[in-house]
Amino acid sequence: MSQNGNSQKLTLLALTGMVVGSMVGAGIFNLPGRFGSATGPFGALIAWAIAGTGMYMLARVFQALAERKPDIDAGVFAYAKAGFGDYMGFLSAFGYWLGSCLGNVFYWVLIGSTLGAFFPVFGGGNTLTAILVSLAGIWTFHFLILRGVEQAAFINSVVTVAKIVPIIVAIIAFIIFFNYAQFADNFFGGADMPEKPLWAQVRDTMLITVFVFLGIEGASVYSRFAKTRADVGRATILGFVGVTGLMVAITLLPYGVMPQSSIAGLRQPSLAGALEAIAGPWGTIFISVGVLISVLGAYLAWSLICAEVLFAAAKSKDMPKMFALQNSNRVPANALWLTNIVVSLFVISTYWSRDAFNFMLDMTSVTTLLPYLLVAGYGVLLARSGEGYEAVPQERGRDQVIAWLAVLYTIVMFVAAGLKYTLLVTLLFLPGTILYLWARREQNIELFSRRDLAIFAVTAVAAVIGLIGLLSGTITP
Repeated sequence: MSQNGNSQKLTLLALTGMVVGSMVGAGIFNLPGRFGSATGPFGALIAWAIAGTGMYMLARVFQALAERKPDIDAGVFAYAKAGFGDYMGFLSAFGYWLGSCLGNVFYWVLIGSTLGAFFPVFGGGNTLTAILVSLAGIWTFHFLILRGVEQAAFINSVVTVAKIVPIIVAIIAFIIFFNYAQFADNFFGGADMPEKPLWAQVRDTMLITVFVFLGIEGASVYSRFAKTRADVGRATILGFVGVTGLMVAITLLPYGVMPQSSIAGLRQPSLAGALEAIAGPWGTIFISVGVLISVLGAYLAWSLICAEVLFAAAKSKDMPKMFALQNSNRVPANALWLTNIVVSLFVISTYWSRDAFNFMLDMTSVTTLLPYLLVAGYGVLLARSGEGYEAVPQERGRDQVIAWLAVLYTIVMFVAAGLKYTLLVTLLFLPGTILYLWARREQNIELFSRRDLAIFAVTAVAAVIGLIGLLSGTITP
């Protein structure tokens, strides 16, 4: 997008569309089954209240940081580096990149699972056939992107329509066939579902809510293209409220058309099965086509994001300089190669996963939580210091409260995830530290400060515990 001239500036409607496009991804098509296996409508309402409030606070932190520290524009990880030092900045960059890679793996598992409804050889998305097709897709996209396919902006328009239309049609169908008595039977948990405390029901839905909100930070990226700076805040709120409304509707309405146990048993993408229950086989076909187009488009966008994160980190000297190199089409080629090699390895690893679909979804969520936590923490530090608030000192107190609430939310999400995923993430961070050491060597600077060495030691211990858990079988993917 050109930045020259007002003709290239974005209106409020265009900005809101970008927010919606970045937030509505593959996860929304999986909400009925994931929530149905965990809780009834009552627990779902509590989960969405927690997630909506927490993510809104996080969005406000991103807005505040964009306004108070406009000079920090290297990416989400730059806030972590500014607030907590070089190694935490690296872990944030690596975690965000890794989370994006795992998200791309999830996309391919979802594609396989969607095709599995029509071709059993694809199974749940992690059979040998599904993996081979995924690998072919990954490398086809890879070579297309190397040729500069990122310029094909029209793809985003097609993808946005493909995502929104099936969702709206499904919501209308659920409303038409809504049965209040069925909804009431499910409200506190279906009669034929196992007994589970309310707190456990809510906990088991929290990681899917993190996943479906990924991309909320993207709103601040478009601020420099806005016709009016104030439109960025308005677009964030409008997009956030609109998307949250869609996700809550997709979660709650199926409880009014079928028993919770039936919802829990749906194969993913579960929205297809829920629509089939009231509209017949065309419901599965309709949603599945929408999912495939949506996911392929989203995969293209997130492949570029993965490479861009490595590229930006290398430009700021937090990653080896080789990842800052671009080819003749202005694509960060080395970053793209590493990204797709890692995505391919993770896709192959799903063959040994008992539930590759939910495992990759949860790993993506947990890996992305660290960058979010560090951004919220930096928001607290900045509001406390008063830096950037010289012209508006009255906003410091409000922003500090918002940032603390965002910190609390991300910590709660880590707790909800459980120790298993946290240990597995550190197990990935440990070998990733090689990239940090490589970058420091290139600059002939100290490898670790005393504080950074302590953080590395904690990461290493957690990684060793995670490895022992995997080898002993106490931790299973």
